[in-house]
Amino acid sequence: RMAGSPAPWIGSAYLFLQSTCRTVALPALYESSQQKPGIFKALKLALADSTGSLHGVDMLKVHCSHPHLIVQLKFCRQENCRRFLRSYRDGALRAALQNHLQLSLAMGKVPLETELRAGSEHLDSMLKDEDRCLECIYKEKPDRLRDEEITELEECLKSLLLQQNISNNVAAKDCPSPNSVSPPYSSQGSSLSPDVTFTFQEQQFANRTLTLEDHQKFAKLVSKKWKQVGRSLQKNCRALRDPVIDNLALEYDREGLYEQAYQLLLRFIQSEGKKATIARLIAALEENGLTSLSEELLGLRSNEESS
Repeated sequence: RMAGSPAPWIGSAYLFLQSTCRTVALPALYESSQQKPGIFKALKLALADSTGSLHGVDMLKVHCSHPHLIVQLKFCRQENCRRFLRSYRDGALRAALQNHLQLSLAMGKVPLETELRAGSEHLDSMLKDEDRCLECIYKEKPDRLRDEEITELEECLKSLLLQQNISNNVAAKDCPSPNSVSPPYSSQGSSLSPDVTFTFQEQQFANRTLTLEDHQKFAKLVSKKWKQVGRSLQKNCRALRDPVIDNLALEYDREGLYEQAYQLLLRFIQSEGKKATIARLIAALEENGLTSLSEELLGLRSNEESS
Protein backbone atom coordinates (compact mmCIF):
# COMPACT_ATOMS: atom_id res chain seq x y z
CA ARG A 1 0.00 0.00 0.00
CA MET A 2 1.31 3.46 -0.94
CA ALA A 3 2.23 5.77 1.96
CA GLY A 4 -0.58 8.18 2.74
CA SER A 5 -3.11 6.21 0.70
CA PRO A 6 -5.89 4.54 2.71
CA ALA A 7 -7.22 2.63 -0.28
CA PRO A 8 -6.78 -1.16 0.00
CA TRP A 9 -4.88 -3.17 -2.60
CA ILE A 10 -7.59 -4.93 -4.63
CA GLY A 11 -7.18 -7.09 -7.70
CA SER A 12 -8.96 -9.82 -9.60
CA ALA A 13 -8.07 -12.94 -11.59
CA TYR A 14 -9.70 -16.02 -13.09
CA LEU A 15 -8.51 -19.54 -12.26
CA PHE A 16 -9.35 -22.08 -14.98
CA LEU A 17 -9.53 -25.73 -13.90
CA GLN A 18 -9.92 -28.76 -16.14
CA SER A 19 -9.69 -32.44 -15.25
CA THR A 20 -7.59 -34.42 -17.71
CA CYS A 21 -9.43 -37.58 -16.67
CA ARG A 22 -12.17 -38.29 -19.22
CA THR A 23 -14.48 -39.69 -16.54
CA VAL A 24 -14.32 -36.55 -14.38
CA ALA A 25 -16.04 -33.43 -15.75
CA LEU A 26 -15.69 -30.73 -13.11
CA PRO A 27 -18.42 -28.42 -14.52
CA ALA A 28 -20.96 -31.27 -14.56
CA LEU A 29 -20.04 -32.22 -10.99
CA TYR A 30 -20.37 -28.62 -9.82
CA GLU A 31 -23.77 -28.34 -11.48
CA SER A 32 -24.91 -31.37 -9.46
CA SER A 33 -26.66 -30.28 -6.26
CA GLN A 34 -25.22 -33.33 -4.47
CA GLN A 35 -21.60 -32.74 -5.52
CA LYS A 36 -21.53 -28.93 -5.48
CA PRO A 37 -20.87 -28.51 -1.71
CA GLY A 38 -17.97 -30.97 -1.87
CA ILE A 39 -16.40 -29.29 -4.91
CA PHE A 40 -16.79 -25.89 -3.24
CA LYS A 41 -15.17 -27.19 -0.05
CA ALA A 42 -12.20 -28.50 -2.05
CA LEU A 43 -11.79 -25.14 -3.80
CA LYS A 44 -12.09 -23.16 -0.57
CA LEU A 45 -9.61 -25.26 1.41
CA ALA A 46 -7.06 -25.40 -1.42
CA LEU A 47 -7.19 -21.61 -1.79
CA ALA A 48 -6.81 -21.27 1.98
CA ASP A 49 -3.74 -23.54 1.79
CA SER A 50 -2.26 -21.29 -0.91
CA THR A 51 -2.55 -18.05 1.06
CA GLY A 52 -2.31 -19.37 4.62
CA SER A 53 -5.74 -18.01 5.54
CA LEU A 54 -9.38 -18.81 4.89
CA HIS A 55 -9.79 -15.14 4.02
CA GLY A 56 -6.65 -14.69 1.91
CA VAL A 57 -8.63 -14.71 -1.32
CA ASP A 58 -12.37 -14.43 -2.00
CA MET A 59 -14.30 -16.48 -4.52
CA LEU A 60 -16.81 -14.19 -6.23
CA LYS A 61 -18.37 -16.73 -8.59
CA VAL A 62 -17.77 -20.18 -10.02
CA HIS A 63 -18.54 -20.40 -13.74
CA CYS A 64 -19.23 -23.68 -15.54
CA SER A 65 -17.88 -23.46 -19.08
CA HIS A 66 -17.28 -27.01 -20.31
CA PRO A 67 -14.69 -28.42 -20.05
CA HIS A 68 -13.51 -25.74 -17.59
CA LEU A 69 -14.56 -24.78 -14.10
CA ILE A 70 -13.67 -21.09 -13.82
CA VAL A 71 -13.24 -19.47 -10.42
CA GLN A 72 -13.38 -15.68 -10.23
CA LEU A 73 -10.99 -14.53 -7.50
CA LYS A 74 -10.68 -11.28 -5.58
CA PHE A 75 -7.57 -10.29 -3.62
CA CYS A 76 -7.71 -7.53 -1.00
CA ARG A 77 -4.06 -7.56 0.06
CA GLN A 78 -0.95 -7.66 -2.09
CA GLU A 79 0.88 -10.03 0.28
CA ASN A 80 -1.95 -12.57 0.02
CA CYS A 81 -1.88 -12.33 -3.75
CA ARG A 82 1.89 -12.81 -3.71
CA ARG A 83 1.57 -15.97 -1.58
CA PHE A 84 -1.11 -17.27 -3.94
CA LEU A 85 1.11 -16.66 -6.99
CA ARG A 86 4.04 -18.48 -5.41
CA SER A 87 1.84 -21.43 -4.45
CA TYR A 88 0.42 -21.51 -7.99
CA ARG A 89 3.87 -21.24 -9.60
CA ASP A 90 5.40 -23.96 -7.41
CA GLY A 91 2.56 -26.41 -8.07
CA ALA A 92 1.45 -26.43 -4.42
CA LEU A 93 -2.00 -25.04 -5.27
CA ARG A 94 -2.61 -27.70 -7.92
CA ALA A 95 -1.47 -30.44 -5.50
CA ALA A 96 -3.79 -29.10 -2.80
CA LEU A 97 -6.69 -28.94 -5.25
CA GLN A 98 -6.08 -32.51 -6.38
CA ASN A 99 -5.86 -33.68 -2.78
CA HIS A 100 -9.05 -31.96 -1.62
CA LEU A 101 -11.00 -32.94 -4.76
CA GLN A 102 -9.95 -36.56 -4.29
CA LEU A 103 -11.45 -36.49 -0.81
CA SER A 104 -14.60 -34.65 -1.87
CA LEU A 105 -15.29 -37.01 -4.75
CA ALA A 106 -14.22 -40.16 -2.83
CA MET A 107 -12.19 -41.38 -5.78
CA GLY A 108 -8.63 -41.74 -7.00
CA LYS A 109 -6.36 -38.84 -7.86
CA VAL A 110 -8.01 -36.13 -9.96
CA PRO A 111 -5.41 -34.94 -12.52
CA LEU A 112 -5.79 -31.23 -13.22
CA GLU A 113 -4.70 -28.66 -15.77
CA THR A 114 -4.77 -25.08 -14.53
CA GLU A 115 -4.58 -21.67 -16.13
CA LEU A 116 -4.51 -18.23 -14.53
CA ARG A 117 -5.75 -15.11 -16.33
CA ALA A 118 -6.16 -11.45 -15.45
CA GLY A 119 -8.19 -9.71 -18.12
CA SER A 120 -6.60 -10.52 -21.47
CA GLU A 121 -3.29 -11.49 -19.85
CA HIS A 122 -2.35 -15.17 -19.54
CA LEU A 123 -0.28 -15.18 -16.36
CA ASP A 124 1.15 -18.71 -16.71
CA SER A 125 3.69 -17.41 -19.23
CA MET A 126 4.98 -14.71 -16.86
CA LEU A 127 4.95 -16.41 -13.45
CA LYS A 128 8.68 -15.86 -12.94
CA ASP A 129 8.02 -12.11 -13.07
CA GLU A 130 6.02 -11.89 -9.87
CA ASP A 131 5.72 -8.10 -9.85
CA ARG A 132 4.35 -8.08 -13.40
CA CYS A 133 1.72 -10.67 -12.42
CA LEU A 134 0.75 -8.58 -9.40
CA GLU A 135 0.45 -5.52 -11.61
CA CYS A 136 -1.85 -7.36 -14.06
CA ILE A 137 -4.07 -8.63 -11.23
CA TYR A 138 -4.16 -5.19 -9.59
CA LYS A 139 -5.28 -3.58 -12.87
CA GLU A 140 -8.25 -5.95 -13.03
CA LYS A 141 -10.80 -4.75 -10.49
CA PRO A 142 -13.67 -7.13 -9.64
CA ASP A 143 -16.67 -6.51 -11.88
CA ARG A 144 -19.20 -8.07 -9.50
CA LEU A 145 -20.10 -8.60 -5.87
CA ARG A 146 -19.91 -12.09 -4.43
CA ASP A 147 -22.55 -14.37 -5.92
CA GLU A 148 -25.41 -15.28 -3.56
CA GLU A 149 -24.74 -18.96 -4.19
CA ILE A 150 -21.14 -18.55 -2.97
CA THR A 151 -22.39 -16.90 0.23
CA GLU A 152 -24.76 -19.81 0.87
CA LEU A 153 -22.01 -22.37 0.22
CA GLU A 154 -19.66 -20.47 2.57
CA GLU A 155 -22.20 -20.68 5.38
CA CYS A 156 -22.77 -24.40 4.76
CA LEU A 157 -19.02 -25.04 4.84
CA LYS A 158 -18.56 -23.14 8.11
CA SER A 159 -21.35 -25.17 9.71
CA LEU A 160 -19.92 -28.44 8.38
CA LEU A 161 -16.42 -27.76 9.67
CA LEU A 162 -17.74 -26.65 13.04
CA GLN A 163 -19.83 -29.83 13.34
CA GLN A 164 -16.79 -31.95 12.46
CA ASN A 165 -14.80 -30.37 15.27
CA ILE A 166 -17.62 -30.93 17.76
CA SER A 167 -18.03 -34.56 16.67
CA ASN A 168 -14.33 -35.11 17.28
CA ASN A 169 -14.87 -34.28 20.95
CA VAL A 170 -12.91 -31.06 20.79
CA ALA A 171 -13.55 -29.02 23.93
CA ALA A 172 -15.52 -25.87 23.29
CA LYS A 173 -12.64 -23.56 24.15
CA ASP A 174 -10.35 -25.42 21.73
CA CYS A 175 -12.87 -25.45 18.89
CA PRO A 176 -12.04 -22.88 16.21
CA SER A 177 -14.73 -20.31 15.47
CA PRO A 178 -16.50 -20.54 12.08
CA ASN A 179 -14.39 -17.59 10.91
CA SER A 180 -11.06 -19.25 11.70
CA VAL A 181 -11.41 -22.84 10.61
CA SER A 182 -8.38 -22.87 8.33
CA PRO A 183 -4.92 -23.65 9.66
CA PRO A 184 -3.28 -20.40 10.86
CA TYR A 185 -0.24 -20.61 8.62
CA SER A 186 2.05 -17.70 8.01
CA SER A 187 4.44 -17.58 5.08
CA GLN A 188 7.50 -18.27 7.20
CA GLY A 189 5.92 -19.29 10.50
CA SER A 190 5.60 -16.50 13.07
CA SER A 191 8.28 -16.25 15.72
CA LEU A 192 7.16 -16.96 19.26
CA SER A 193 7.83 -16.35 22.93
CA PRO A 194 8.40 -17.46 25.65
CA ASP A 195 9.97 -20.56 24.04
CA VAL A 196 11.95 -18.55 21.52
CA THR A 197 14.43 -21.34 20.76
CA PHE A 198 14.73 -25.09 21.23
CA THR A 199 17.57 -27.60 21.01
CA PHE A 200 17.91 -30.41 18.47
CA GLN A 201 21.11 -32.42 18.00
CA GLU A 202 22.94 -29.92 20.23
CA GLN A 203 21.97 -27.04 17.94
CA GLN A 204 19.67 -24.13 18.73
CA PHE A 205 16.71 -23.43 16.43
CA ALA A 206 14.21 -20.60 16.43
CA ASN A 207 10.77 -21.75 17.47
CA ARG A 208 7.90 -20.80 15.16
CA THR A 209 4.39 -21.78 14.21
CA LEU A 210 4.04 -24.60 11.70
CA THR A 211 3.82 -23.64 8.03
CA LEU A 212 2.02 -25.23 5.09
CA GLU A 213 5.38 -26.59 3.91
CA ASP A 214 5.94 -28.27 7.31
CA HIS A 215 2.45 -29.75 7.12
CA GLN A 216 2.94 -31.21 3.64
CA LYS A 217 6.43 -32.59 4.40
CA PHE A 218 5.16 -34.27 7.56
CA ALA A 219 2.26 -35.90 5.72
CA LYS A 220 4.52 -37.09 2.92
CA LEU A 221 7.35 -38.51 5.04
CA VAL A 222 5.95 -39.72 8.38
CA SER A 223 4.41 -42.85 6.79
CA LYS A 224 3.01 -45.52 9.14
CA LYS A 225 4.24 -43.78 12.29
CA TRP A 226 1.69 -40.96 12.05
CA LYS A 227 -0.47 -42.51 14.78
CA GLN A 228 2.50 -42.81 17.17
CA VAL A 229 3.37 -39.16 16.58
CA GLY A 230 -0.28 -38.28 17.15
CA ARG A 231 -0.26 -40.01 20.52
CA SER A 232 2.85 -38.06 21.49
CA LEU A 233 1.13 -34.79 20.51
CA GLN A 234 -2.01 -35.98 22.27
CA LYS A 235 -0.40 -35.54 25.71
CA ASN A 236 -0.72 -31.75 25.44
CA CYS A 237 -3.47 -31.41 22.84
CA ARG A 238 -7.07 -32.11 23.81
CA ALA A 239 -8.18 -32.11 20.17
CA LEU A 240 -6.25 -35.37 19.64
CA ARG A 241 -7.50 -37.22 22.70
CA ASP A 242 -9.05 -40.66 22.25
CA PRO A 243 -10.81 -41.74 20.10
CA VAL A 244 -9.90 -39.03 17.56
CA ILE A 245 -6.73 -40.70 16.21
CA ASP A 246 -8.42 -44.08 15.67
CA ASN A 247 -11.37 -42.31 14.05
CA LEU A 248 -9.01 -40.55 11.62
CA ALA A 249 -7.45 -43.89 10.70
CA LEU A 250 -10.88 -45.30 9.84
CA GLU A 251 -12.28 -42.18 8.17
CA TYR A 252 -9.33 -41.71 5.81
CA ASP A 253 -8.35 -45.36 5.35
CA ARG A 254 -9.23 -45.29 1.64
CA GLU A 255 -7.19 -42.14 1.02
CA GLY A 256 -4.02 -43.65 2.48
CA LEU A 257 -1.21 -42.67 4.84
CA TYR A 258 -0.58 -39.19 3.41
CA GLU A 259 -4.14 -38.04 4.04
CA GLN A 260 -4.32 -39.68 7.46
CA ALA A 261 -1.15 -37.89 8.54
CA TYR A 262 -2.30 -34.63 6.92
CA GLN A 263 -5.61 -34.70 8.77
CA LEU A 264 -3.88 -35.51 12.07
CA LEU A 265 -1.65 -32.44 11.88
CA LEU A 266 -4.56 -30.36 10.60
CA ARG A 267 -6.48 -31.14 13.82
CA PHE A 268 -3.42 -30.15 15.85
CA ILE A 269 -2.92 -26.87 13.98
CA GLN A 270 -6.58 -25.89 14.04
CA SER A 271 -7.00 -26.48 17.77
CA GLU A 272 -3.64 -25.11 18.97
CA GLY A 273 -3.37 -22.07 16.71
CA LYS A 274 -0.13 -20.17 17.40
CA LYS A 275 0.81 -22.83 19.95
CA ALA A 276 1.14 -25.38 17.13
CA THR A 277 4.91 -24.95 16.95
CA ILE A 278 7.79 -26.65 15.21
CA ALA A 279 9.35 -27.37 18.63
CA ARG A 280 6.33 -29.42 19.72
CA LEU A 281 6.29 -31.40 16.48
CA ILE A 282 10.04 -32.07 16.60
CA ALA A 283 9.72 -33.30 20.20
CA ALA A 284 6.99 -35.74 19.14
CA LEU A 285 9.09 -36.95 16.21
CA GLU A 286 12.15 -37.46 18.43
CA GLU A 287 10.08 -39.44 20.89
CA ASN A 288 9.28 -41.86 18.07
CA GLY A 289 12.76 -42.09 16.57
CA LEU A 290 11.97 -40.04 13.46
CA THR A 291 15.27 -38.20 13.32
CA SER A 292 15.46 -37.96 9.53
CA LEU A 293 12.03 -36.31 9.33
CA SER A 294 13.06 -33.84 12.04
CA GLU A 295 16.19 -33.00 10.03
CA GLU A 296 14.07 -32.53 6.90
CA LEU A 297 11.71 -30.10 8.65
CA LEU A 298 14.63 -28.12 10.09
CA GLY A 299 16.46 -27.92 6.75
CA LEU A 300 19.40 -30.08 7.85
CA ARG A 301 19.18 -32.54 4.96
CA SER A 302 20.42 -31.78 1.47
CA ASN A 303 18.17 -32.22 -1.57
CA GLU A 304 20.05 -35.40 -2.49
CA GLU A 305 19.52 -36.92 0.96
CA SER A 306 15.81 -36.08 1.06
CA SER A 307 15.03 -37.20 -2.49
